[in-house]
Amino acid sequence: MNAIEVLKQIYSTSQMVMSSYVSDLTDEELLTRPNENCNHIAWQLGHLIVAENQLLQSVVPGHSVELPDGFAEHHAKENATSNDASQFLSKDGYLELFAKMKESTFAALDALSEEDLDKPGPEHLASMFPTVGSVLGLVSTHVMMHVGQFVPVRRALGKPVII
Repeated sequence: MNAIEVLKQIYSTSQMVMSSYVSDLTDEELLTRPNENCNHIAWQLGHLIVAENQLLQSVVPGHSVELPDGFAEHHAKENATSNDASQFLSKDGYLELFAKMKESTFAALDALSEEDLDKPGPEHLASMFPTVGSVLGLVSTHVMMHVGQFVPVRRALGKPVII
């Protein structure tokens, strides 16, 4: 297994965990916050999609996807406190965008060589993610940074343990 295959495997595992945790949630339940000071799941899902799209474009230009009008703005940090359901997608809408992102991310990975992973990443990320490979590592694991917040929501809603 080479580095690109490892990135794909980690990405797929992260997506599987996320998909499992939201599988039995309703669209309304996606607006539940694990704590009043935390972001609800719908906002987090959109944030993950926007971030992946931007990160991917920054290291492998031409592989981003077109997001719905207003999507990035509705999932920006400044809108994290919104509970207006009309600004957020259905669960199926988020999962469809994640599927498009996966297809685009895997196509970007397939366009790279292992040597490309050692190239410098974007300057604004260099202090934490200095190479193309480290940025793509973030793309593959970013979901896992957020799904831990889904578990308290699931417990509060009386949902079963999934994983």
